[in-house]
Amino acid sequence: MAEKCANVNDSDCSPAKKVKLNDEDAIENTDERNTSENDATPETELNLSNFKVTKVLQNNCVRKSICIKGTFEDREGLAVVLLEQKSFPHDESILEKGFFDEKTLFRKHFTNDIYRNYDCFPTEEYNSIQTTVIYPATQNHIEKYKRHELYMIDETYELYQQVTLPYIESKSLSLEWITNILEHKAEQESIIYEDSDKDTGFVLITDFKWDKQLDTLKLLALPFQKIKSLRELNASHLPLLRNIRDAGTTAISKKFNIPASQLRIYFHYQPSYYYLHVHFCYLMFEAPGIYVAKAHLLSTVISNLELMSDYYTKAVLSYVVFKDSPLYEKFKSRGALETSTCETLDCK
Repeated sequence: MAEKCANVNDSDCSPAKKVKLNDEDAIENTDERNTSENDATPETELNLSNFKVTKVLQNNCVRKSICIKGTFEDREGLAVVLLEQKSFPHDESILEKGFFDEKTLFRKHFTNDIYRNYDCFPTEEYNSIQTTVIYPATQNHIEKYKRHELYMIDETYELYQQVTLPYIESKSLSLEWITNILEHKAEQESIIYEDSDKDTGFVLITDFKWDKQLDTLKLLALPFQKIKSLRELNASHLPLLRNIRDAGTTAISKKFNIPASQLRIYFHYQPSYYYLHVHFCYLMFEAPGIYVAKAHLLSTVISNLELMSDYYTKAVLSYVVFKDSPLYEKFKSRGALETSTCETLDCK
């Protein structure tokens, strides 16, 4: 079984600074984000019963998720479907009703002294799986969700300029979904805070994969300034970063009653998409991408820029690249990436 499991990869405000405190449904932001359901028409809806599996891209046993490539019988082009188990509710009455009432089915595997092992089949209402569909999916999406061997790269600023930046500029993933949010063309119901200042303003929006349980809370801050990534930050961006930190934590405290001390606030480098954004995550939630070689705490980034205004044009940033990815190939061709001897020798 183990060999089939993939590695864990991949306030009171002025009108311009308003907090939406109502309990509206929320969805997450990533480069796979589509427009909201309210924007969809019946002609564009997908029928998942027509989905045909062609390949398992990744089966992640730690996160209890699976990524599948396939097609729809009545449509052209490829699709990627992500299935992920939801977190359990905290409410005792929901647990009793959904998991321990007369409709719940238990199938026993064994009993040994005080220990018993079962398969549990909750009632239908609580037996759903979080499902994300990317359609039409590009080859970039498929490569992103495929399981790959991982390698560590120590990126100097010279390597950033010569390798990473040209790669970023060649990326073709659309960022229109970000523009739609910032211009209020989509997902207005998911915005919990907005500051429209062109230099220090941002939109704070709930993550579309959030299952609406507070213990898995995840949000995203999208600034109005167009900045590609962490590498472009300097001391001139400190007012923006401080505003995201202070206004963002205040909004989350008011909306969700979670203090700043229980939030993990961070950037990804390398990010999934090249429009600077900040992740806000409940501290007890072990969200993907929160560990070393991926996440950079906002507080640390602010401190680094306070100490050295051009810190991110001098620092070495280490991160993981996937085997056979464009960045992997580019770094490998420059001799900047040490690979296993089996890639250069005829290993049996």
